[in-house]
Amino acid sequence: MQKRKLGNQGLEVSEMGLGCMTMTGGYGQSPDRATMIQLIRTAVERGVTFFDTAETYGPFKNEALVGEALEPLRKDVVIATKFGHNIDLVTGERLGPLNSRPEHIKAATEGILKRLRTDHIDLLYQHRVDPSVPMVDVAGAVKDLIAQGKVRYFGLSEAGARSIRQAHAVQPLSALQSEYSLWTREPDAEILPTLEELGIGLVPFSPLGKGFLTGAIGADATFSGSDLRSRIPRFEPNALKVNLALVDLLRRIAARKGATPAQVALAWLLARKPWIVPIPGTTKPARLDENLGAAALQLATNDLREIEDAVAAIKVQGARYPEDLMKMTGL
Repeated sequence: MQKRKLGNQGLEVSEMGLGCMTMTGGYGQSPDRATMIQLIRTAVERGVTFFDTAETYGPFKNEALVGEALEPLRKDVVIATKFGHNIDLVTGERLGPLNSRPEHIKAATEGILKRLRTDHIDLLYQHRVDPSVPMVDVAGAVKDLIAQGKVRYFGLSEAGARSIRQAHAVQPLSALQSEYSLWTREPDAEILPTLEELGIGLVPFSPLGKGFLTGAIGADATFSGSDLRSRIPRFEPNALKVNLALVDLLRRIAARKGATPAQVALAWLLARKPWIVPIPGTTKPARLDENLGAAALQLATNDLREIEDAVAAIKVQGARYPEDLMKMTGL
């Protein structure tokens, strides 16, 4: 596994990370905890050094899982987590959508450090832009935490170009985490040029379209009420039928390259920019190995051109989030 740099402040990570959200739920029932701890440690053995979690996943359960799994390997890994949802910092009760008041950020950090079993957070993201708190105040709070040695690098998640510039002017950003994949190309227009100009890395979450780009989800797929995808418009039956054209494209190229659709989708991301580090999530060892295998897949210029030409002719159907969640993105 090769390394990549995120931002200009010195953060270096494996070229692919591991998104840990679904290890405590999100797509249905929570997997076995001990099995997930072993999966995280297996990822380290495979060369992964970059692990993603958040206080709101659970809440708190995911950070506690990641902290336990990585405690014996702490010096070898980079842990990214996120603040910004309005939750009770003791009970985890959800009190409202967002809270990035500086005092809340600093209090939340203390709980995060305890759950992660560490004395510092490698990369701390604001999970969503809070329109009620000026970005200069948010970045200033994180700057204070960096000065205290509790945080090393600062990032934003799902932020728009204006927020990125405002934060970066106060405390340089190392990374932006946003959804980006072959069926979520919105960052191409403004976000990628902004990141390149400012020297900020991109960490795509859901790089496999929440499982869709693996080819494992057919037109007749259904999802339980506890599965986030049951609320997402592009997973509705009529949208799935249209969107499967993307999977057909990936299958054609994968067959030619001796790879899988997921590996082609991830290799495409890696080929986009040297400062892009996708974080596919999984709960299955076989999928972990499959995803990491994408790092060895080289897409030639003609492969990339074929993908771009084909994707340009496919209009993805359905929003990537339900309306309430879309309102918290791109601010």
